[in-house]
Amino acid sequence: MASNNKTLRSPLAHARGLGSAKYGTEHWWHQRLSALALVPLTVWFVFGVIGHLGAGHAAFVAWMKSPFSAVMMILTAAVTFHHAQAGMQVVVEDYVHVEWQKLALIIAIKFLSFALAAACVLAVVKIFIGA
Repeated sequence: MASNNKTLRSPLAHARGLGSAKYGTEHWWHQRLSALALVPLTVWFVFGVIGHLGAGHAAFVAWMKSPFSAVMMILTAAVTFHHAQAGMQVVVEDYVHVEWQKLALIIAIKFLSFALAAACVLAVVKIFIGA
């Protein structure tokens, strides 16, 4: 009777060297928390914009000059781009199988997300300080 060594191997033997399982859990939690944070931020944003439909540019700028509105808009932009970046990273990790392409795409996504978030923050700050 021949011995089948494959049936005696632990399934964990295939996972060695692939990183800690804690990273995946932490990433999952960040996605859920940023999604949760986006609920009230998106509701605030939508009602704020709807409340200014038909209003002039000056009324919208006056609304954005409010410290509360400026902080909420900065939080909305920052959390939105963080959440989007994390979601796109998961897609790249799952569907891009060439390591250098995966790394290049993840770096590009992170830089682009950071640049767009910084541009949004700069725009809000310029409106807030009146520049």
